[in-house]
Amino acid sequence: MDMLITLAPILLMFVIFYFLLIRPQQKRQKQVREMQGALQKGDTVVTIGGLHGEIHAIDEDTVVIHTGGETRLTYDRAAIRDVQN
Repeated sequence: MDMLITLAPILLMFVIFYFLLIRPQQKRQKQVREMQGALQKGDTVVTIGGLHGEIHAIDEDTVVIHTGGETRLTYDRAAIRDVQN
């Protein structure tokens, strides 16, 4: 019983750590995966490098982004950070 009382603060610290840091990060990662899975041709996107453009073509794991003029760049789907409205 004394050992349980001694370990209680450490266990409590791990529970708090899980709910304050690990769980919110997992939720954010899930939202990003859903957003990247729902990409469609014509969506205006921003990459993790800050490139703004419109999706010209989309494949299973790559995206071709039209940035204006004749410029088309190919990125991994995971490089898309945000979809603009």
